[in-house]
Amino acid sequence: MPDFIYDHKMFYNPVEFALKYIGGTWKMPILWRLNKATLRYSELKKTLPHITHKVLSSQLKELEETGLISKKVYASVPPKTEYSLTEQGRKAIPVIETIREYGSMLMKEKGIQIESKKQ
Repeated sequence: MPDFIYDHKMFYNPVEFALKYIGGTWKMPILWRLNKATLRYSELKKTLPHITHKVLSSQLKELEETGLISKKVYASVPPKTEYSLTEQGRKAIPVIETIREYGSMLMKEKGIQIESKKQ
């Protein structure tokens, strides 16, 4: 595939282009959680304890700008904001699921065990 420029950035292949949208430490975990339910900011933050407020805010903004999630703000006191997947965001879920399965397989092969969380 030939190189191409999109949004003033050079891309060399479709994988790199896709990772612009869902790559990084937090975008896939955010999308994964929103696949299960529409969540408020605080609910999302609780499910991602290692993410800072600054990073969560910036990742949500990027995901909204790229059309993967939608943000709904309710005029209430205190303000209420909910995040949900868009149709474009739903298309990313099978990719994320495949990557999760591949990661789990690699972890198993390397002898990495994760303690299951008690609920």
